[in-house]
Amino acid sequence: MRKFFAYLVLAIPLVVVAAILTAAPTAARISSSNAAEAVASKTHTINLVAEPLDNRLLAYRMESHVVDDGSGSEDITDRYSTDATIPGPTIIIDEGDEVFLTIRNEVGPGLVGVHVHGVHYEITSDGTLEHINNVGDQGAEFGDTFSYHWVAGAGTAGTWPYHDHTFLTINGAETKGLFGTLIVNPASGKIKAVNDKAVQNIDVEDLDKQFVLYIGDDAFWGMEIDQDGNETPLWTNPTLGAKTGDYVRFHLIALGTDVVHEFELGSYKWLDPGTKKLIGSKDIGPLENHVFTIKTKNGSSTYEDKNRSNDLMGMEGTFKVTGNGFISVPSPVPEPF
Repeated sequence: MRKFFAYLVLAIPLVVVAAILTAAPTAARISSSNAAEAVASKTHTINLVAEPLDNRLLAYRMESHVVDDGSGSEDITDRYSTDATIPGPTIIIDEGDEVFLTIRNEVGPGLVGVHVHGVHYEITSDGTLEHINNVGDQGAEFGDTFSYHWVAGAGTAGTWPYHDHTFLTINGAETKGLFGTLIVNPASGKIKAVNDKAVQNIDVEDLDKQFVLYIGDDAFWGMEIDQDGNETPLWTNPTLGAKTGDYVRFHLIALGTDVVHEFELGSYKWLDPGTKKLIGSKDIGPLENHVFTIKTKNGSSTYEDKNRSNDLMGMEGTFKVTGNGFISVPSPVPEPF
């Protein structure tokens, strides 16, 4: 039976963790004056629940998500799975948006929190323990809640992980399943896509499908998002499906203890972000992200981690594209272990 992935707390010394949290641009802490400079176009009010799964892993579940654009509000909770999933709910916002997120702890005794990368927040919304943030413990006690405020200021467009950073240890329960994704779309609404060898500018609204793939130490953990924003959990090493000619965006985030993952996607080439170079593989380190968009072509390709040990363990899946549109095939929910 497939294991989850090795505990990060055993592999990364405290001094390294502290350095990552204080130096990495993905954890963008800002002062209140800087936060105020971002003018929010929409406000997202989100309630997440952390709860145990039957297989002894832990997971986030979306309880409610309401979006207010200033002229009215829309409840989009029905876009999400009604169950707790790994990865957790993928939260999609735009540059300029604000998020008010509340977590409820249904896991058990101990603090459960949400630490996000990439966007702006006060130190009181860091989602870590006082030992790290020097302010206070920022998680919800069992049966209680804790709230955070994020601002997707200018320059925060990207795909960012959020994860627990408080449960039982300073590293939290990320390696037990408490992680999810925040996608911040650019204010321009434009992204780059590769059609064969041609690079195109397309609207985010033109995306037909998106896949979030967390790359663990022994499995890919997936989530699918359709054109209307509806989410389907795909669990481990799923068969991904699309229609010929679809614009599909892949969001890759490395998770676990492996130093480097080497992602490949069959015969496809895509744009290496920030460059004009087309690539067919990408090295990704822990909690690094890599995002690209392709126009699909008919046929089947293999996505895989070519890291030698992971390759030997069969860390791969199929990306199947047909003229009528192939429906993704989730794996079963991993069994108890």
